[in-house]
Amino acid sequence: MVLCAGRGERMRPFTDSCPKPALAVRGKPLLHWHLDALARAGVGRVVCNTAWLAEQVVQCALQYAPGAITFPYLDWDVVFSHEGRDFGTALETAGGICRAMPLLFPHAQDGPDDGIFWVLAADVFAPGFAFAPDIVDHFAHSGLLAHLWLVPNPAHHPDGDFGIDGCLATHASPRYTYSSLGLYRRALFAPPWCDIPLGNPDGITRRLADVLRPAIEAGSIGATLYPGVWHDVGTPQRLAALG
Repeated sequence: MVLCAGRGERMRPFTDSCPKPALAVRGKPLLHWHLDALARAGVGRVVCNTAWLAEQVVQCALQYAPGAITFPYLDWDVVFSHEGRDFGTALETAGGICRAMPLLFPHAQDGPDDGIFWVLAADVFAPGFAFAPDIVDHFAHSGLLAHLWLVPNPAHHPDGDFGIDGCLATHASPRYTYSSLGLYRRALFAPPWCDIPLGNPDGITRRLADVLRPAIEAGSIGATLYPGVWHDVGTPQRLAALG
């Protein structure tokens, strides 16, 4: 799932007329960098949630098509969870994930299963991050509910978000910044961790932190420090610095 619903207040005035996922970095929309990396890893189904300037997000996503030569065996499918159209606003990360769950797992039963999926924010730039199948396989056998990639704290976020103490920890030192790249198990978004009904039919808004917190305290969230290139493309200045 690629998170594309945000308004992008800090990126104004650019995002007054262009959603963040469609902003270009090094000649290519941010969203296309992610779709290309996912396709290279063999991920064939992608869900994008939308709210602000949803039509442009859809157009940007549909303009990307994995090359038939580069990805000859990939069955590519991009679908959309229209939070803005359905509820008039974005539902925050956890609310949006719950809303999109039937799209992520269209053939799953109503109850939670071991379905595993990537979640990434469209407005980060991590061109070398590998959504590798062996990482997914390792996570599948870990028994954890999620695995988050952390990065050294950027200048605009010096205090970080989490530490690593075997698993993800809220009070361990040193602290790092969540990269907005993570693997999640479907069960995390069902009781006892999350009380939002499947598909979030009422459009409940819920932050990801509210779902993660009890699972972190239970030692059920893994973490890895990512050493590669990573940028939070959150302001015009940071966008300009990337070229």
